[in-house]
Amino acid sequence: MEAYFIRHGTTDWNAERRFQGERDIELNEKGRELAGALGRRLENVHFDRIYSSPLIRAYETACLIRGHRNIPIIRDQRLRELSFGGLEGMPYTQWIDTDHPRKYFFTEPARYQPPEGGETFLHAMERTRLFVQEELEGLARQGKTERVMVVAHGALLAALMCYLEGHGVENYWGSGLKGNCEETVFSFDGSVWKKLSDDKPRENPYESAVKKA
Repeated sequence: MEAYFIRHGTTDWNAERRFQGERDIELNEKGRELAGALGRRLENVHFDRIYSSPLIRAYETACLIRGHRNIPIIRDQRLRELSFGGLEGMPYTQWIDTDHPRKYFFTEPARYQPPEGGETFLHAMERTRLFVQEELEGLARQGKTERVMVVAHGALLAALMCYLEGHGVENYWGSGLKGNCEETVFSFDGSVWKKLSDDKPRENPYESAVKKA
């Protein structure tokens, strides 16, 4: 089985470098253009089913990529973005301007602690592990599913990659934050996940915004 893991298109809060978390922010026009372009590029790729975060920015991305094809989209709560508690909507420059260990979000993930009401990296890693094992690996072992798509969020996909790539929270971000509407493709042979392709890592836009400030 093959699985395509895709981050949603851009939103206004992405452009403003704000932490969205579980806030239900819709795509902006650029985000819709990115999703439509990816859909055209993948229109001849067969998918048996598509999984999406329940948040609108991911679900709309999944719909635009699917286009007119008759492929079911399954909204799964385990694919929602990490919660950042009461600080959702805060710009990254303010997020790190503190002595609170939330400032280690990108730089030292093993030291990161969420703000009050937020979710830890370890919790996100656990719920994404369950999603992969219960949904994707289960389908693969049934032998009836050739290819699936998973559309979710930046920090959520990093948690999921920890399981697929076999690393811990200290390397939570792996090769870096996935860009909007960029995909990573894995195969699963019934026992081992293998990365087939990955969009080239690029500079984290949140961190680059701090350098420019």
